This record gives sequence, structure tokens and C-alpha cells, in this order.
Amino acid sequence: MARLGRVVAEAIVLEYGRAELLRRLSHPFWFQSLGAVMGMDWHSSGITTSVVGALQRGLAPLERELGLRVCGGRGRHSRRTPDELVAFGERTGVDGDALARASRLVAKVDSAAVQDGYALYLHAFVVAGDGAWVVVQQGMDGEARTARRYHWRSEGLGSFVEEPHAAIAGRPGGLIVNLTDRRAAAARSASVELARGGPERVIAAVRDADGLPHLRLPARHAVRADDVVLRRLQGALAAAARRGPVDFEDLLLTPGVGARTMLALALSAELIHGAPSRFSDPARFSLAHGGKDGHPFPVPLRVYDETLRVLRSAVARARLGEADRLAALRRLDAEARRLETAAEGKTFEAFASAARIESPSLGGRTAGTPGTVSTQARPAASSKLIAPAQLGLPLRP
Repeated sequence: MARLGRVVAEAIVLEYGRAELLRRLSHPFWFQSLGAVMGMDWHSSGITTSVVGALQRGLAPLERELGLRVCGGRGRHSRRTPDELVAFGERTGVDGDALARASRLVAKVDSAAVQDGYALYLHAFVVAGDGAWVVVQQGMDGEARTARRYHWRSEGLGSFVEEPHAAIAGRPGGLIVNLTDRRAAAARSASVELARGGPERVIAAVRDADGLPHLRLPARHAVRADDVVLRRLQGALAAAARRGPVDFEDLLLTPGVGARTMLALALSAELIHGAPSRFSDPARFSLAHGGKDGHPFPVPLRVYDETLRVLRSAVARARLGEADRLAALRRLDAEARRLETAAEGKTFEAFASAARIESPSLGGRTAGTPGTVSTQARPAASSKLIAPAQLGLPLRP
């Protein structure tokens, strides 16, 4: 996961710059899709910890080259974030003290100004050499066993206390006191007056989220047909068949994995080049490399390694001024979008079933099995377990 996260980040920086990578990390749909491509459970709260940890390990050796550092983490690691940011400032010349203050403010807002029943346990601060940053935080409701994720970015941030979030992702429910809502300005002023000993009025405000696009993440591990936008999947399959022989000749000569890896590359190319609106169905990206829980199929390690090999080669050649492979990935993504309106092919169930059968021959693994896993399809979870969560789109464009 660290190696794949590193090469995807490198490709985005090479193609679009550091600012674009930060924007993507601040978008919850893209963040969830990245975790799915990495092989995590497509809907799990563990995606946050795993993606942050993978990027932290993968990008650490490239700090000077890319000008990016991932600070913080879970528990005690989160408390070290201000010191890490001050040290980063000393190495790069940016204002480390201001970054450390931002880190403390972000954590305080999501634990005090937004009171939603979720206790923060993860704080990750991704900072660039020019001082731009993104924060991803996660809180846990221990009783409900659900998580909520908070995304921030410095670009366009006008205030830490008035609608500062790029996005908040989590299951709605219960009364939420949100003092960062613009309608709570009077409540914030009254709070200051209260602290000074002369209260006049206190206004409680609850954020009305109606009208936001929502991403439903059911409380089950199985990937079902209605979790996937089928036309996008069929577009990726058609593009892989059409562009693969043209742009990836040497890859297709690799016995047994060429055609299967082309689909993984098509989904990875979309991760690098796709617009935010295309990540409304992150379950689809689990079809690149499966999931560590065996859904929709065990992670085929040979395909995973081939995807890494091609992406690494593309990034390495681009660094040397030969951008042919990155350009080929861009064409693959463009072809998928062009074909998805007309492409026809397998149903989701047929594709997933074939992938489960094929996975053992490609080194299929799950987190619970040290060796090759069974080809038997796993039963879908009971519909009684469905309890949809929602991801709100960013409040700022």
C-alpha cells in the first residue's frame, strides 16, 4: 500500500502539481477511492488510518524531492504533529509556528466547536514546501462503532471558525452542535461575551445538510451491483481492451496477468486523472485489486505488483523527460470516459464471480490467510445490516 500510494502521489504531482494532490486528499470521495485501489475494505473506517499510514511511509523518502511531508497519525503520534511542523519549517523556510498553530486549531474546532459525539483519535497533517496543507482527521463513536472523517485544506480557507471544512464524512444522526455554521455567528459572539462575564444571548445552530450530494456506505463488506456505476466499469473494461494493445504491448506479453492488469491500470489512471464527480461510487475501485477482506475478491498480488511496476516505470521515465507512459495512462482514462456511454459487456455479478475464480491463480490473498484463498464466492451480508452513512461533498469548490 505504501508503494502504490507513493507512485500514485508522484504521478499526480508530475502531471498536475502538489496543489492538485492536496485538493484530491481533501475530497472524501477521492480519498475513499484511493483506499479501495490500495486493497482496503471499500467502505471501512480503517481506510483513513491505512491511507494516511501508507502515504506517510511511502512519501517520507521523497520529502526533499516532492516537497511534501505527512505529519501526525493516530493517538500519541497525533500529539507530535506541532513539533513535526516546526521542524519542517526549519528545514524548508516556511513558517513552522503558523503551521503548528493551524494544527492545534483544526483539532480544537473538530473536538469543541463541532460537537457530534465523535472523539478524535487520528490527526494527519499533509504539508507542502510552500506552506500549503491538508488535514484529515477521524473521530470514533465507541457505542455505535462508527467513524466520522473531517477534511480541511488551506487553499481558500477564509476562517477557522466559519464553515472551514472542505468536507465532513460520516453517518448523520442525533443532535449536532455546529458552531462553525455561518448562522452560528451570533452564538460565537455570545460565547465570547459569556467568557468575558457578560452574556446576552446564546444561539444554538444545527447545520442543515439538505441539498448536498451523499455517498451511501452500507454496514456490510460485500460489494453489490448497486454499489457500482456499471457504465463506468464497462467503459474501463472497453478502454483496457482497446488501448492496451496499442500503448502497453510489453505488459500484455507478461503471461497470465496482462489483460487483468489493464483493468487495474484503467482504474488507477482514473484515480490520477479523473474529475471529482467520478468518485461517487468508490466500491468500483475495489475491482482494481480486490479487498483484504476478500470482497469483491481476494487481492491478486501478481496484478498488484504489475500495476506497481507499470506506474513506477511511467513515473521514472517522466522524471527523465520521457512522458510516454504517463501520456498512455492519460489516454487510457480518456478512452474509458469516451466509451462508457456506449460500452456493453458483463454484468457486475458476472465480472465479480470471474474475478473471484481467477484470483487464486494470480496470488490471491486476504488479510486472514497467509496463502492462496479459496475460489468459493463469499455470501453477501444480510440486508438487515444496511445502515447507510453519508459523505457530504466539499463545502468549498
